[in-house]
Parts: sequence; C-alpha cells; structure tokens
Amino acid sequence: MLNETHDPALRSWVASANQAGADFPIQNLPFGVFRRQASHEQWRIGVAIGSNILDLSQAAEHFSDLDQAALAACRASNLNQLMSLTPAVWHSIRLQLSRMLRQGSGLQATLEPLLLAQAEAELALPAAIGDYTDFYASIFHATNIGSMFRPDNPLLPNYKYVPIGYHGRASSIRVSGTQVKRPHGQTKAPDAEAPTFGPCRLLDYELELGFWVGQGNQLGQPINIEQAEDHVFGVCLLNDWSARDIQAWEYQPLGPFLAKNFISSISPWVVTLEALAPYRCPAFERPADDPAPLAYLDSSANRSAGGLDVVLEVSLQTASMREAGQAAEVLSLGNFRDMYWTFGQMLTHHASNGCNLQPGDLLGSGTISGPNKESRGCLMELTWRGQEPIQLSNGEERRFLQAGDELIIRGWCGNADGLKIGFGECRGVVLD
Repeated sequence: MLNETHDPALRSWVASANQAGADFPIQNLPFGVFRRQASHEQWRIGVAIGSNILDLSQAAEHFSDLDQAALAACRASNLNQLMSLTPAVWHSIRLQLSRMLRQGSGLQATLEPLLLAQAEAELALPAAIGDYTDFYASIFHATNIGSMFRPDNPLLPNYKYVPIGYHGRASSIRVSGTQVKRPHGQTKAPDAEAPTFGPCRLLDYELELGFWVGQGNQLGQPINIEQAEDHVFGVCLLNDWSARDIQAWEYQPLGPFLAKNFISSISPWVVTLEALAPYRCPAFERPADDPAPLAYLDSSANRSAGGLDVVLEVSLQTASMREAGQAAEVLSLGNFRDMYWTFGQMLTHHASNGCNLQPGDLLGSGTISGPNKESRGCLMELTWRGQEPIQLSNGEERRFLQAGDELIIRGWCGNADGLKIGFGECRGVVLD
C-alpha cells in the first residue's frame, strides 16, 4: 500500500538525501547496526539518510504512540526485537522517521546532533541470524546450470512445482567488506582415480537478494500465502560465494555443503518492504504450457504484485585494476522480476510443513539470472563453466575469481520520476 512516505516530492533537511541518484533518500530509510569507527561503543540501530546515519536509539525519544516494547526494540543492539514486532509497528516507526526528517519538520536542530557520517561508521550484521535457507528461484539460472551437466534434461521435473532450497550455514554470514579467504576442500579431476584435498580453483560468486524474516510462526503452524509478506521485515543484497570444483564432487546425493558454507556476504542495510511498495510488479509470467502453482502457493495478490522490480549490478575490480587506479568493470546487469518464484512463495513453502521461522532468519533467493547472457548472475554461467572467459578492458581475462579480485554487488529501484531506492553495496576481496 502506498502512503505519504512514498511521495516522490518529499525532501529532507539532510541535504545529501536530496542529491540525484542517492541510494538513501527520505523515501527509503533502511535500518542497520553501527558504531563509530575505531571505537568500543555499543552497537546500536541506525537509519540511513543520504550519506549519514540517524541514531534510532536517541531519535526514538521523540516518537509518539509507541509502546514500551517498540521503544525497547529501537534501543536494542540489533534488529531482532524490531523484526519480531508487527507490520503496524514497523509502519508507525517509518512514518514518524519520515515526518521528523522532512524539510520543515522543525526537528532539524534537535536531530542533527544524532547524525553520523557513514564514512565515519563501522557497520555490523543487522541481526543475529538464527537460520539461513538458500533457494534456487531463477528458472534461467537453473536451466543454464542444468544444461552444463544434463544437456538432454536440464530442468528436473520438480522445479516448476517446488521452490527448491537448502539449509545453509548462518554462522559464516558476514557483512559487506569482509575479506573472502579461498576455501580448501576435496576435488576430483575427471581423469583421476581418487580425489585430492587442496585450495579451490573455481571460486565463484552468486548474485542474490536476502529476505529477512520478521514475525515468526509456531512450530506446526504453516504460513498462508496471503499473510506471507507480513512475515518479511526487509531485503538486503547477498553474495553466496561458491567453490564450484568442491561443489561438483560433493553435491551428490545430499546437495551443497562445504562448497557453500565458508562465507556468504550481505549488505549492511535492510530496505523495508514498505519502502519497496512503489516497485512491486506482477509475478513472473509462466509460459502457457507450464503448470500453475499449487493452490497453497497461489493468490491473486501474489500473481498481480508478488514480484520486485530491483535492478542488480555486478562489478569486478582486479588487483591490477586497483593498482592502476581503474574503476571496477561491470560484469552483468539483471533484475529480480525475472525470478520464477516470488519471495512470498519461498517463505510460504518453507513454512508449509510447519517449520518454525524466527525473527532474524535469512532467506536467500538463489542466483538471480535473466534471459540474456548479460543478465547471468555468476561466473559459472557467464563463462559457461570457464569455457568462454571474460575479457576485461585492461587485457586480463577471468574464468573464475583470482586472488586480489574484489566483487561488488549493487542494487536499486527506480522509476520515471527519477527517484532511486538503493540497497548500498555488498563487497568482498578474495584472498589466497
């Protein structure tokens, strides 16, 4: 539902929020966890506004009509308590922040001392992540990967019926900027009699969105598709780093394991579903001969507005480029609207057997790939298992990631009025 917080004409007394192309205008107001760089301050919740962070714990002193549980959540050291509250509370906090930060609010002198420049802040994981599940929701990605290994039968028959997922490792999820150490594991060459143990040689990234669970559900109580979005607090960028050679040897018969759990990176800011309301779009239009979703995964609201029109860009800066002062080079440009399964369907299916989701759980979308080569969301697809290397403008080529490579993911929503709702960045440099 659109409301006054979405008005594209709104301007903030925080000047940097009004700059063209700013990721965090007043219409966004994402949540994160921060403290001053090089300090031992307690972590606290902040709201990104322009190039600054508003300290929510102190700004909450000026809120009205919030109960003690909501105020305590605003003063917490992470977002879990806030995520556990109702969408009505989330809306009230967002509305009051919007009104306080608008031009003419009369609160500039009061709130300006509560701002910290993002450049002077250290950012942490937004929440304590209890569980992490990664899905496989792009039919283009699934078809491409299947074509490499099963050219005669690339898409398994269950794909169009079931949002496929696996339980990942929550403890190795790290905030953007954390370095990525090349993992070791078992690999087996096609002509070898036995595997060997050593460093991964086919290190890859996976472009994804992460969906933060808000209110949970009781064990044994499914979540109806009509209520699924009431259980989603917000969205972040996600890079599910993958060791393709380790994965190829270990994934049968139980699927991903050590090839996936050495690190996953997320962006520090959680963009609320409410901020994304103007950018909702219909769910992926299935071909006429595809089966319709089963009844528990289908609703008129999901069909008409279950998708998200989020542009996603992946860039690479090699060590040589960095030393020469060259900017990162764009590898791909995709959009979340191309996903076969919506995030509402993923969450509904996850809880359909009575699995109890909890505030702060993270659901990954799986690699976001589109119908064109330029929109493929990982090197495995872009280079077609390394057979078609990427030629960079400085003469280097890449089949998979090398030491010193920095992978940068950016995401944003935009429309004809020129307003941009950004997700910030998700970065990681590869170390050997």
